[in-house]
This record gives sequence, structure tokens and C-alpha cells, in this order.
Amino acid sequence: MAGAAELLAGLAVPAVLIDPGGIPVQANLAAEIFLNASQQALAERGWSAAFGHDSVVDDLVLRARADGSGCAAYDLPLHFAGGRIARADVLVSPVGEAPDWLTVAFQTRSVATLVDRQVHQQGAARSAVGVAAMLAHEIKNPLSGIRGAAQLLASGSDSANSLEDRRELTDLIVAEVDRIAKLVDRMESFTDTRPMTLRPENIHEILGHVRKLSEQGFGSGIAITESYDPSLPLVAANRDALVQVFLNLFKNAAEATGNTGRIRITTAFRPGLKFRPEGGGPPISLPLEVRIIDNGPGVDDDLVDHVFEPFVTTKRGGTGLGLALVAKIIADHGGVVEYERTSEVAETVFRVRLPVARTSGRAA
Repeated sequence: MAGAAELLAGLAVPAVLIDPGGIPVQANLAAEIFLNASQQALAERGWSAAFGHDSVVDDLVLRARADGSGCAAYDLPLHFAGGRIARADVLVSPVGEAPDWLTVAFQTRSVATLVDRQVHQQGAARSAVGVAAMLAHEIKNPLSGIRGAAQLLASGSDSANSLEDRRELTDLIVAEVDRIAKLVDRMESFTDTRPMTLRPENIHEILGHVRKLSEQGFGSGIAITESYDPSLPLVAANRDALVQVFLNLFKNAAEATGNTGRIRITTAFRPGLKFRPEGGGPPISLPLEVRIIDNGPGVDDDLVDHVFEPFVTTKRGGTGLGLALVAKIIADHGGVVEYERTSEVAETVFRVRLPVARTSGRAA
């Protein structure tokens, strides 16, 4: 496993390599610092070198080995032998072609914490100014698409010549006007805690609608490509709310890349990914993954840990409410949203993970 050990050593996040016998045989420098235990101590005494006895990390490793796939617990409290307590996302994954070997990575920037933090900042968004700014921000997005569709209809261009094309554009306008009306109705408060009505939805149809709307407005001229998993199950969702989520993410990507940018949309089924609620209880499976990827510059380093918080923005004239609303809506769906900057190919990734609907249907 020399290759895996070399890869581990180059990672910035704390990571540990576990052999088939359950022994943490390799730890990178970041892991030694985070765990306050040397690689030798971990190899000799196991996780007890860092956590003492009955470590929750042991449970995750055993579960990953039993499931035969990776697993994750978000915002997990870790109790160290010296009395220190830290919260981290703990990700356990099999190693390539040697699934009996596992890697355990600790991410101290917890998505669950970020989502929870913005939900608790209710005072700012409850104010009249906060609500008014959010409504203005969210209504501008669909208005852009409506304006573009109306201009095509009025111009009589080749894109709107046939009856079918005109009907498609008018249907888009009607759908977005209806959605704005619903948005205004339900946006009495950013911190609306009423249970969201969820039903089985085809995530690809939702993404297709958002893409079409984007191309008629703020995303015109931007190259958008798709890579969809055709066997994806239906998602448990509120359709209008998820349209709002992905419209925000598309708009952010379009603004970050400009007219010469590229946006990729991917979907995948990740059955091994589970989310452990902060209040306890059994892990929740979040196997549906949607990624919005762009080649823009990404978020400033000093704002990465605050990207989902209200009123945090680097845009001139921005309100900092779009991603806060994304996090709120995804949390209401029982899912999580993550931000990632990939240094290898210089891309920005927003990853949305959602639960499967209780039905056997597929998102073709």
C-alpha cells in the first residue's frame, strides 16, 4: 500500500490508513496534529492512542467494513483521551482496488455545523429589511428567465417560430410566474419552520427545467453540459423549493464564470453515504448526489467556512442571502449541501446530497 501511503502524506486534511486487521498503520502529519498522537502510537495502540476506549471512529470503521462501502458521519463530537472535545466530519472510504484497506479522513469544517449556524441566525433574516432583501434577490432570478423568453416570443426569431417552441416558452413563463407567487406567499420569514411537503420527484426533470430557465436568462451563452446517472431513484422533494435551490447555484456559477465559462451538472447514486444527526439516532442515508461544477475562481479563502451564512458575499451589491437560502431549503429536505474547491483542475463544486423517495420509481 505504498501508493496509498504517499497519497495520504500529501493530503492537507487529517487522514489515516487502516489495514484489513483494523490497525491504523499510516497517518499523515495533519492527522498526527489533529489526533495529538504519533503514527507509531496509533499503530501500536490503535485509536485508543487518541480517543481512549470506545471510540465512535471504531464504530464507523466497523460499519464501513460490514457495508462493504464508505460511510460518513457529519458534525460528530470526538472525545479525546486528554479531555479535549472537537467536532468533525468523519469520512471512511475503501482504498481503490484494495477494499479491505480503508482511509479515515477528519474534516473539521462541518457542513452540518454551517447549515445549523445559519438556521440559528434568525434575528437578522426576521427583520423587515432582511425579508425584503431576500424577496428581491429571489424574485430577480426567475424574472431574468421570463424576460428572455418574452423577448424571444416578441422577436419572432428562429428559436420561437414553431407552435411547439412558442408553447414551450409560454409554459416556462407561466410556470415561473406561478412559482414567484408561491415564493412570496411562503417567504413571510426566512426561518419558516413549518414542515415542508415532500413527494417523489424526478431530479433530472427539475434540473432540466432550471437549465432551460437559465439559458433563457442569465446563463445565455454559457456552455452547460450534463452527466446524469440514468438509474437514479426519485428524490423526496418539494419541487418548487428545489428549483429555487438549483436556480441559485446555476446563477452563482454563471456569475463566477462569465460569458466564456463552463458549467457541468452531474448526478450519481452513492449508497454508502450516511448522515448522523447531531441529536443522535440512527444514521440517515443520503445517496442522491447532484453536483454543480464551474470553472470560476471560487470563494475567497477567508470566506470558505462562512459561505452558507446569511449576508456573507463577495459580489458587488450582493445580499449574501442566496446560499443561505440554499442551505436552509436543503436542510428542510433532510439533506446537506457542500462547497469544495478542487485545486487539481481549478473548479468550484457545490454538492447537494438528498434522501431517496419511498417509491420504486426511477429518474430516467
